[in-house]
Amino acid sequence: MTLPLLASTTLALITISYIGVCAVSPWKSCRRCDGLGFQLTHTRRGKPKRGKHCRRCDGNGIRIRRGRHLYHLWVRTYRTGRAADEAAAKTPGANSRKTSTT
Repeated sequence: MTLPLLASTTLALITISYIGVCAVSPWKSCRRCDGLGFQLTHTRRGKPKRGKHCRRCDGNGIRIRRGRHLYHLWVRTYRTGRAADEAAAKTPGANSRKTSTT
């Protein structure tokens, strides 16, 4: 195999596998709070205690994957466009104009 063919095949395989991961498991644990939903702090004695609420995951401990987020954006844009097209198609006289002959 030539190098460009091998690189494109590898990239396609990685992309397809990431799409599969996003379809099977769209959520992953938050990197900032390690899936706890809050930052872990320690008392003066060294005992762990609950810290501040994690703003990145909103305290849930899980976040949506980037690929799934991009998919949701694409679907929302597609549906908005479809709704606008269907509304324009239902409006009488929107597609064809009648010209008056005088």
